[in-house]
Amino acid sequence: MPITDLLERNAKLYGEETALVEINPEVQEPRRVTWREYELIQPGGPAPYRREITWAVFDEKANRAANLLLSRGIGKGQKVALLMMNCLEWLPVYFGILKTGAVAVPLNFRYTAQEIAYCVKLADADILFFGPEFIGRVEEIAPSIGRERLLFFVGDACPSFAEDYHRAAANCSSTPPKVLIDDEDEAAIYYSSGTTGFPKAILLRHAALAQSARMEAVHHETTHEDVFLCIPPLYHTGAKMHWFGSLFTGGKAVLLKGSSPKAIFEAASTEGCTIVWLLVPWAQDILAALDRGDLKLSDYQLSQWRLMHIGAQPVPPSLVKRWWSYFPHHKYDTNYGLSESTGPGCVHLGVDHPDKVGAIGIPGVGWQVKLVDDQDQPVPQGQVGELCVKGNGVMVCYYHDEKATQEVLRDGWLHTGDMARQDPEGFIFLVDRKKDVVISGGENIYPVQIEAFLAAHPKIHDVAVIGLPDQRLGEIAAAVIQVKEGMECTEEEVVAFCEGLPRYKRPRKLIFAPVPRNATGKIEKPKLREQYCGVRLVEAQNKG
Repeated sequence: MPITDLLERNAKLYGEETALVEINPEVQEPRRVTWREYELIQPGGPAPYRREITWAVFDEKANRAANLLLSRGIGKGQKVALLMMNCLEWLPVYFGILKTGAVAVPLNFRYTAQEIAYCVKLADADILFFGPEFIGRVEEIAPSIGRERLLFFVGDACPSFAEDYHRAAANCSSTPPKVLIDDEDEAAIYYSSGTTGFPKAILLRHAALAQSARMEAVHHETTHEDVFLCIPPLYHTGAKMHWFGSLFTGGKAVLLKGSSPKAIFEAASTEGCTIVWLLVPWAQDILAALDRGDLKLSDYQLSQWRLMHIGAQPVPPSLVKRWWSYFPHHKYDTNYGLSESTGPGCVHLGVDHPDKVGAIGIPGVGWQVKLVDDQDQPVPQGQVGELCVKGNGVMVCYYHDEKATQEVLRDGWLHTGDMARQDPEGFIFLVDRKKDVVISGGENIYPVQIEAFLAAHPKIHDVAVIGLPDQRLGEIAAAVIQVKEGMECTEEEVVAFCEGLPRYKRPRKLIFAPVPRNATGKIEKPKLREQYCGVRLVEAQNKG
């Protein structure tokens, strides 16, 4: 079933019910303005900017976007890029692209002008939709990409080098386009994080998106009454495919612009959110605010919040245990995945396994998993091997990159590049990225294990462990430590704490500095290596 069928079904079954809410805490708008398609609600004076859209209007606006694209010659198999911050227009435009049979190409909002041009050209995109935040970057490259492509601006005050999307779409039909879409049709291109250079273009089919929606609803026991709080950027498969659970059940979702603890609690409280997906840094910030007393649970209505799940990066068990000290009634889940597997869920912990915190879980619905050595042979249970996954969510290929595709896709198995081990009950524990393993004096050191250990220190807010060159040992482990706000932490304290680790795992260098993370919460280790390799560092003396 094409993913667009779910939207059309929801428009018929739940047409007058709220599908999406957009909240921007940074914008105060005291007026109440009502349009046919949106409602801006401001009860009791100034309040955060809020808009909402029903399922019927969502589908109608997607139809208008589709018919606009068809009128401009866009059809099956062609590519349409999308560069927008999270907003109510994002998903209707995305689904409008899919309804034409074209391939949607979401772009990272952090891309530079040159990266935008590169990704648009790599995907062979014929049209670029962009929002007001990107006028400067798109204007910089418009003379080169605009000669061959249409540029649609989604917002107010359209710049002269683009066409006004709202004005153009308003004159298009709201009826569904008559385009036959099959499960095996190409649906979307998502870009890899690009941590080793320019990103790769990951091509996915409609069957992969539909599989993700079904799986998400099953994994999190999502019902029509659930309200999902979506904070991460929709260009990323993580946010999009978690929202697919709401699409599958016809439930309401809230798009929150902002990730401060106060904004998250206010949105969850006022909108009645039951499911919240957090990245590790946001969960850390919430716990720190609660610890300091800046945030008080009694000020918010949060009893309906039933599920907190974290993904996109390894989750320290100490963080989850601290979370339960404040939210003992919460169910917890983590999902493992990558854009090449249509986002999260190919490995899934499950909401009923609190005794397995620290694991990424067991194979998700519709997935197979195996751990292999460098010769692609299965490793014995308990030993570390590369995690490989197989299922309907596996990508078609890296678009225009056959060599890279062959390196990771073999006999239908996607080689993830992540090292893992499996316990006797079949639960998989992520050990580290294959390329991040530190080999020191012939010993394999897995940074994730050290990071999880150090994260339990009461003064450490965040930590990243990287390998640095060493003449004698080849590499040594260095810990970049971000101390909690308002606290001081000494090298001696960390060294003493690390005596709880085996000697060979103890970091030999300590760096007190911020830990950089990207928009999806992953530690930017290539940036740290570039910053600290060859730089004089503070050395921690290992004792005992």
